[in-house]
Amino acid sequence: MSPLPELRYPTLVELVSSARALAARRPALCALRQVGVSRAGRPLHLLSVGHARRAVLVVAGAHANEPTGGRTLLALAERVLHERELRDSRSWHFLLCADPDGASLHRTPAPRSLLEYHLGFFRPAGPEQPEWSPAVLPPDRLPPETRALTGVIDELRPYLQVTLHGTDLGGSWVQLTKDIPGLAEPFAKSAAELHIPVETGASDAAGWPASGPGVHVMPDPGADAVYPSMPDDARRSTWYHTHRYGGLTAVVEVPMWASDLVDDPAPHPAPAAAMRRLAHRLLRDALEVERVLAEARPRLEGVDGPLLRSARWALELIPGLAADWMRTPPADATMAYVGSVDAFGRRLPLRAAAMLLRVLRESDDRGAPRLERLVATWSDAFAERFRARWVPVEHQVEHQSRTVVAAALHARVRET
Repeated sequence: MSPLPELRYPTLVELVSSARALAARRPALCALRQVGVSRAGRPLHLLSVGHARRAVLVVAGAHANEPTGGRTLLALAERVLHERELRDSRSWHFLLCADPDGASLHRTPAPRSLLEYHLGFFRPAGPEQPEWSPAVLPPDRLPPETRALTGVIDELRPYLQVTLHGTDLGGSWVQLTKDIPGLAEPFAKSAAELHIPVETGASDAAGWPASGPGVHVMPDPGADAVYPSMPDDARRSTWYHTHRYGGLTAVVEVPMWASDLVDDPAPHPAPAAAMRRLAHRLLRDALEVERVLAEARPRLEGVDGPLLRSARWALELIPGLAADWMRTPPADATMAYVGSVDAFGRRLPLRAAAMLLRVLRESDDRGAPRLERLVATWSDAFAERFRARWVPVEHQVEHQSRTVVAAALHARVRET
């Protein structure tokens, strides 16, 4: 993989500092305020640009391991300030980081390889993720980060919420809670100009209708899930909270490392056999991690924390997901879709191993070297299998920014 350029992802402290400087520079147009606190007492900040009633809400940092959004958010705020036409009929509001506690635990601001990325990896368990918690928890147990986010939506009533996500390795795609006609063309054009593949068969959007390559529209609430074992139904997430005000949500995904294997729309010649093979590998790899955890568990008595909870959560998802994959695959399964499932199947046990490794290292546990070998071997195999190539940070940010602006313009046109 190519080395990382000098430009890197900002830390949360840097994000807040840059937003504060922006607000101080243009006080007539900008305001920075606190809109909540995390479970650990960290503040959640909202930067607002412009005063129009019609609002766009942009959310970064919903997943700690997807760092592009923070830099994209700052780039968007600067662009809105410099391009008056973007704020003439709409105001822009930027939630700097939806999960500051998670951001404090994911520690790879400048990863130079997938291995380095995973050695500092953190992604919370589903109930602790601000956007996903409503899908797995009752309303009275939602974390304060979720309540802060939905409170901002209730206040602003945005016609568009854009949440900035990313993937470690793959391509770019968009998920919409309602269609935005006209978005697919500028999205595809931007990706092509920046040499970022479009993930045409993203497993995250399996079974969803597409309004264009890589632009997926979430099915109606009554539709059956392709992966019924997965507990976090997007239709019960905070993405749908905008609908009560007539709005919609766009989720913009961009890769850190690109793979040209995820945009092949050709039909897969033997999808059922491929899905069975990937399911068996997923179970085999998970078992490797579970053995280390079982052997170390007596020595971890009394040890708890978000890293261990998250590793266990990931492992608990795997048996049901493997069973889903071994059922009849989609009739129109493409090479891109099977490739996306392949990547997902490598990702889950690798992430569980990486987070468990951090727990064992902190405890100076003798099981750590075994996990070190697994994380290194799986990271290298992942990169090699998908011919990973680094996407310069400025290209990640530019593509995500362009897509957000296109969504804001086309969604506004759609509503008038």
